Amino acid sequence: MHPFIDTGLVVRTYDLGEADRIVTLLTRHHGLVRAVARAVRRTRSRMGASLEPFAVVEVQIAPGRGRSGLGTVRQASSRESLARPLVADYPAYTSGCVVLETAERLAGEDGAPTPRLLGLAVGALRSLAEHRRPPGLVADAFLLRAMAASGWEPVLDCCVSCGVVGPHRAFHVASGGTVCVHCRPQGCAMLTPGVTEHLSALLAGEWEAVVGSSPAVVRQASGIAAAHLQWHLERDLRSLPLVDRGVVDRVQAAGPLPVARPSHAEPLPADPLPVEPLPAEPLPAEPVEESRARTTQIP
Repeated sequence: MHPFIDTGLVVRTYDLGEADRIVTLLTRHHGLVRAVARAVRRTRSRMGASLEPFAVVEVQIAPGRGRSGLGTVRQASSRESLARPLVADYPAYTSGCVVLETAERLAGEDGAPTPRLLGLAVGALRSLAEHRRPPGLVADAFLLRAMAASGWEPVLDCCVSCGVVGPHRAFHVASGGTVCVHCRPQGCAMLTPGVTEHLSALLAGEWEAVVGSSPAVVRQASGIAAAHLQWHLERDLRSLPLVDRGVVDRVQAAGPLPVARPSHAEPLPADPLPVEPLPAEPLPAEPVEESRARTTQIP
């Protein structure tokens, strides 16, 4: 197969040997791609700084052969690096790790194009890096929108079994949404008033309504979103327990966060999770060195 050029988000890296690194990228046109970057851990490597988690890069990859399927990174050009502001803020960093792990799991292994998922992930990381919204809320919004883009959007406005219009007080993870009193099976979570409205606001990007939610509503809504995602993935997300949820209580006491506007940046969009595909830019011409999981407890 011929080498291809694509835009991707670095979601994971592994050290290989003495100087190489295996890079996992979520790309726009080729889905999840794993490739070996040769000698990037050497001090003279020009690609090493580009191929780090939280970085958006333009890469040229030669597809791999054999059972491993690992390609080879021929060139890499950095387009945007969000690592520094995320690593400097623990709540933002842990929420960013949730974004990367979720994007990797939802992309799957079939190599299908993922422009919407890539746009959501990059938009969420930008929002976290620029402190536009509370990190926990950004992570919850990304989980819900990423599931919606993958066809797993939770049903919140009616009974998932009979279709009776809600709101309903019970949520059944295995069924995929809220259920009425007549269809309610065992094992349902009884929702605090306002949870369904909070989840719907996160899906729609209505941040004024989201920031006004009580800490109890935010905590239960976070548990619902996490349980719904992990049920469909059939595995737990290792980064979810590390998310700093205490920031929600502090935000409720202090009011809405101010929007950070870097002096060199253009005005930020109202929705921190844009879904538009990233603009394409050509690479520089010069060569560069080279069993279903257990049901999660819902608070």
